[in-house]
Amino acid sequence: MKPLQASEAPNRAALAAALLLVALPAWAHEGGGQAAGFLSGMLHPVSGLDHVLAMVAVGLWGAQLGAPAIWLLPVAFPLVMAFGGFLGLMGVPVPGVEIGIALSAVLLGVMVATQSRPPLGVAIALVGFFAVFHGHAHGTELPVGASGLLYSVGFVIVTG
Repeated sequence: MKPLQASEAPNRAALAAALLLVALPAWAHEGGGQAAGFLSGMLHPVSGLDHVLAMVAVGLWGAQLGAPAIWLLPVAFPLVMAFGGFLGLMGVPVPGVEIGIALSAVLLGVMVATQSRPPLGVAIALVGFFAVFHGHAHGTELPVGASGLLYSVGFVIVTG
């Protein structure tokens, strides 16, 4: 086997990363036990483009708004998302979850693209509103036999 050339390393690293990313959706919905619940909870938020776009937009918007939004928005999102997750775990219906998730990616993206600067309370309320939808979606997708608590801890840690 010939030694790895410096110019080949980035290509191999990119291939390895791509293969790992392709497998993420399968892991996010796998069931079976406590550890699987925690692992599923950790992987679920990064397995869907809608969730990733919303998380990135919240962080970017907070950075654009500056202090204290730079830390308040990224903290508010997972905290309120945990409440939405609890609603989902308890079977409390929230209308329009999928539409709310899709709108979150679009509207938060527009806020970043236009560098919108609403009052901090409005920004937190908007982020929190969308976080309920994301949390509810996570909560309703608890794998069979998994711990709801560990699953929730997993998705809150990754989102935060």
